[in-house]
Amino acid sequence: MKAKNLYYAFAVVAGSAALCTPAYAQDVFVDEATTVTEFTCDNTTHYFSNWRNNWFIEVNAGINQPFVERGAVKTAGENVNRKKMTATYGIGFGRWVSPYIGFRIKALGGALHWNNPSAAQPTNGWTFAKHVNLQAEFMWDMFNSLGGVNDNRVFSIIPFAGFGGDATWGYKDAAGRTPAGTNVFRKDGRAKSVVWTLPVSAGIQFRFRLCEYVDFFAEARATFYGDNWNSSVSGNSIDGDVAVLGGFNFNIGGRSWGKFNQCEYVSQIAALNGQVNDLRAQLLACGQEVAALQAQLPCPEPVQKDCVNAPLMTTVRFLINSYKIMPTEEVNVYNMAEWLKANPNEKIVVAGYADKDTGTAEYNMQLSEKRANAVADALVNQYGISRDRLTIKFFGSDTQEYQQNDWNRIVIFTQK
Repeated sequence: MKAKNLYYAFAVVAGSAALCTPAYAQDVFVDEATTVTEFTCDNTTHYFSNWRNNWFIEVNAGINQPFVERGAVKTAGENVNRKKMTATYGIGFGRWVSPYIGFRIKALGGALHWNNPSAAQPTNGWTFAKHVNLQAEFMWDMFNSLGGVNDNRVFSIIPFAGFGGDATWGYKDAAGRTPAGTNVFRKDGRAKSVVWTLPVSAGIQFRFRLCEYVDFFAEARATFYGDNWNSSVSGNSIDGDVAVLGGFNFNIGGRSWGKFNQCEYVSQIAALNGQVNDLRAQLLACGQEVAALQAQLPCPEPVQKDCVNAPLMTTVRFLINSYKIMPTEEVNVYNMAEWLKANPNEKIVVAGYADKDTGTAEYNMQLSEKRANAVADALVNQYGISRDRLTIKFFGSDTQEYQQNDWNRIVIFTQK
């Protein structure tokens, strides 16, 4: 999202800047009302991770207590479900698909002991079996959902629920015989050696973060079976098993989430929008200027003037403390000579000046005279202009024609 919005904004900026030149040639103008409006955002933080991350493996152990044949008739004073806890062991793996929801596949197994007195065994109804339970369970991180996502939260409460399959076998009574209360049979009339059931489970886990890669957890869970789970159908229609376990989660690659919130980039996008609007304003100004210039088309034909009617240049400049005509100034003397030739009745004044910032007034007077005579001699000797058409004047540094002093090292031509 971040990258997508920023790419769009940069594209608009570049496109707007590129349009300015074609607008001159094609009369493409931008409407003054066309602007990029302020960006609005959905202030929601989105979390994401690579599919390889946030997997975990868990190992655990604990105790369990089966509850079977509840509601069965008591015999000889014996209580059905008299407590007989046994050890249970588990292993699982899963993944958190978001900071809130995860799943796991969990296997639990161990020995089962329960008391199920019957008429045949009125005082010794203890029955033994073994089972393995495989569950697919969905997990909910309550604290991340209600208190905000925190990768480093030390304590979390995680309810879970799931379903799966269970295989129970090895039914024996205290004497090692098939229990008299067994009444789940195969088609051939013999008691089933393995009973398959489809239980559902639910529970709650308390997770303690030890480090980025390891958590300790304790969980309580209840699993509910059909009445045939213990190979005896009697009493209530649902058998159950309650377990309390503790163990460790090993987080593969750690447990962390990337996040993105559009509103975090509002200031950047607003700045880009401002640039776009500035460029469009400049583009509009370009279009208006082009329109004004095009309104003057076609250009008027230039007026042809007789260039010999007036001098092209009216000055000859000199270096400091010099009266030698520089090569770059020879063209001005030449142009004046051509003008005099084209206008044989005209006479001119050749007036010399000097810079007041250098030399004394007396010296500058002499220098300005030498400059005027140098230009007059060039007109006469090089270009054949009659000397009687020239009036020589020199003002030294007493008169300064220009405010910038070094510009006054000059000879100026004026008509007489």
